[in-house]
Amino acid sequence: MSSVFITCAVTGSGDTVGKSDKVPVTPEQIANDCIAAARAGAAITHIHVRDPITGAGSRQTDLYAEVVERVRASGVDVIINLTAGMGGDLTFGSAERPFPVDESGTDMAGATERLDHVRRVMPEICTLDCGTMNFGAGDYIMTNSTATLKEMSRQIQALGVRPEIEAFDTGHLWQAKSLVDEGLIEDPVMIQLCMGVPWGAPPDINTFMAMVNNVPDSWTFSAFSIGRRQLEYVALAAIAGGNVRVGLEDNLYLGRGKLATNAELVTRAVEILESIGYGVKGPDEVRSDLKLTKHG
Repeated sequence: MSSVFITCAVTGSGDTVGKSDKVPVTPEQIANDCIAAARAGAAITHIHVRDPITGAGSRQTDLYAEVVERVRASGVDVIINLTAGMGGDLTFGSAERPFPVDESGTDMAGATERLDHVRRVMPEICTLDCGTMNFGAGDYIMTNSTATLKEMSRQIQALGVRPEIEAFDTGHLWQAKSLVDEGLIEDPVMIQLCMGVPWGAPPDINTFMAMVNNVPDSWTFSAFSIGRRQLEYVALAAIAGGNVRVGLEDNLYLGRGKLATNAELVTRAVEILESIGYGVKGPDEVRSDLKLTKHG
């Protein structure tokens, strides 16, 4: 029986808090959802944090530290994967007057500052968003310059943390290969194929398989799609030879009109995988496969 691992992306930083009361906001809520997801079968938990008052996405180091301390103190074994994508947010003023930028939607930080929480917490994995793209509506751009990605890669490598490359489009995969070729990302390489995010790679099967077919054979890949196609991609990613990601960062629903919890999404993913003949890997097996270093 082939086996895959499940990542649960528990909260994200998007504007979802007002759309579902299941989205965790405070460090305690986020940690509890990480623990529940692990108990349901997730080997990896992917963590953003939010301002406990407003619910907006945050990169405050103390919030990450509290979440991870709570998860580690619980005794539940799960691989910690922290986002390092925050701090590359650029929102122009308008289509006619891009400058000055919209301060409320712009948060641009240098490579070192973007990794402050990673140095503090020392997770096993942190993400590396390998590209710049129009992201959703309006004047917002996800910004990751080549120089920034190289410097972040160097620092992640020096820390002994495994980067999970985030590829939202084909060019991001091309850039990831260049970082590997330059020795800035070491084997074993892991990459997340992020489908269906406007305006990156659309979630159709032809585009997905084009991405899959360009992932080097020696790399480990995982994949997901946002919204209603998330659960379809559980089966699709596994059949294509990859691993899967679910969670409230990407999708709020278990079915039509039924809001989900993170644990319910993981449970459904386990059911889908087992129904088509796949086993589910635990954290120790994933650590061995990906040569992860357990810190803390």
